[in-house]
Amino acid sequence: MNAISSAPSPEAAVGRIVLLTTSHRVAPGLLSWPAWQILHAADRVLCADGAHPQLPYLREAGIPVEEASPTAEDLVDACAGGRTVVVVATGEGEPALTDGLARLAGTGRVRMPELELLPASYDLPGARLLDLVQVMDRIRAECPWSSRQTHKGLAKYGIEEAYELVEAIEEGDREELREELGDVLLQVVFHARIAEEHPEEPFSVDDVAGGIVAKLIHRHPHVFGDETADTPEDVKEHWLRTKAEEKRRSSVTEGVPLGQPGLALAAKLASRARTAGLDVPLPAGEGVGYELLALAARAEASGVDPEAALRAAARAYRDAIRAAEGGQDGV
Repeated sequence: MNAISSAPSPEAAVGRIVLLTTSHRVAPGLLSWPAWQILHAADRVLCADGAHPQLPYLREAGIPVEEASPTAEDLVDACAGGRTVVVVATGEGEPALTDGLARLAGTGRVRMPELELLPASYDLPGARLLDLVQVMDRIRAECPWSSRQTHKGLAKYGIEEAYELVEAIEEGDREELREELGDVLLQVVFHARIAEEHPEEPFSVDDVAGGIVAKLIHRHPHVFGDETADTPEDVKEHWLRTKAEEKRRSSVTEGVPLGQPGLALAAKLASRARTAGLDVPLPAGEGVGYELLALAARAEASGVDPEAALRAAARAYRDAIRAAEGGQDGV
């Protein structure tokens, strides 16, 4: 690329350099109003990447963009006489250029222009999910292991990741919680990517997201509709009513996965029966299984999650075992 030249005089105003950054997760051309103002007012607009996605939109708006890779010295010279030069950043914001400007300023021998970083577009909440979808697409296409996975083959990982997420929550480890949420999210995106390839009934991650959005809106008429809810109990009533309308089940036991852990299964069945107003006595029988069933039903009626309660007790037992082992080592 050709260097930028000009002939500044010592008395000239130092000018201004504006580094314009944009998010690749936002549609090109959707820039902020301050960004459009500075682009139209600039004396020169430069971009090192001739394939930058913003360039066609800038040129369509009547903004001439020069394809150039200026050095720090080039930019300082181009700003002589009080001129404003906008650099449309590529990649991670032109760190080599900003480092060069910092070094040049550090010499104390050059009158430096004003330097401004102007974000022209911002990521919306959830924007990094677009990156995840793109990464998953590439992994599915190019990774020898990932390209061969199926829903059935990945099922065990979904269970494992869910348990690890619960453990992170119960341990109160914030960093672990963030990581485990990511692992669970990966399972969702992975399964959705595989589902796209079904020959007869394909669906995508957008279909998955669209479905849950529609469900949440329908089950929250007090938020998105005309109904009101002042207490958590009101919300639960709305949720159960709309869910029943959606599912139209012939039994309250429908939709309860029998493959879940036994205590959770027992508590879920007891909750369904209680919520439906059914007075169903627990089956009579002897043995540990029936005793556990009765304990799970009692815990659920008291508002206690029997699985969580048992895990808490088990952790206390684990700590006691470790303490006993430590005592033996000290003998």
